[in-house]
Amino acid sequence: MTGAPASAAGGSGAKPARGGKLGTAAVNQASLWNIANILTMVRLLLVPGFVLLLFHNGGYDPAWRSFAWAAFAVAMITDLFDGHLARTYNLVTDFGKIADPIADKAIMGAALVSLSVLGDLPWWITGVIIARELGITLMRFWVIRHAVIPASRGGKLKTLAQGTAVGMYVLALTGPLATLRFWMMMVAVVLTVVTGLDYVRQAVVLRRKGLAAERVAAVERAAQATEALRSAAGGTAEGTVGAGSTAGAVAGVTDVRGGVTEVRGTAEARDAAEAER
Repeated sequence: MTGAPASAAGGSGAKPARGGKLGTAAVNQASLWNIANILTMVRLLLVPGFVLLLFHNGGYDPAWRSFAWAAFAVAMITDLFDGHLARTYNLVTDFGKIADPIADKAIMGAALVSLSVLGDLPWWITGVIIARELGITLMRFWVIRHAVIPASRGGKLKTLAQGTAVGMYVLALTGPLATLRFWMMMVAVVLTVVTGLDYVRQAVVLRRKGLAAERVAAVERAAQATEALRSAAGGTAEGTVGAGSTAGAVAGVTDVRGGVTEVRGTAEARDAAEAER
């Protein structure tokens, strides 16, 4: 699908036998150089380019800020498409799993910090948004052993609001549009906080369910181990009883044989005595 040779995708390059089926690893393995990863890498490269364009000529040149807005807009658009393409066309790779969230946080963090440095955006807004994004990322790792926190509609709406508000701040807007961008940013901040709290709630619930499932599994394993020990102990006891019975039977037979031998010996001695007489 990507046009890359099989060797580039990690395969051997050999054609499958006619009528045969590809293995699971070969089907699921995607090339590093697929369209989804390329879009992610483009977004990463746009981060320093965006910062340079924004700060060019002192950071207040409307023309250069328009160029910076164009770079930011392209980065946000690629963010909408790379994940969708990766999931739709089975292009998910380990690189994409790591690079995609890094690219998302990098472009948004660079824009927020740059705008605050220029004095266009209050630092507390930058702090709230960045703290929320980093906190949610760490929390995902906290619960990833138990479950994956799915992306909610509120989270997607938050991302759209943040991108729109930051984009409006990047442009040199004045008058009513400048007032509108302020309220748009307030909406983005509210959505950032509300969705962050919702993610925390989901993380706590998922972690509790995961721990409860682990405890149930541990109890089941302990019960199975106890039952196995009981079965083993019962088999050993039966073997001991059987061995004792066998030994007793052998001893009884030996005693009978000994008695018969003794009787025979006594009769022979008596016959010999009578013959001597």
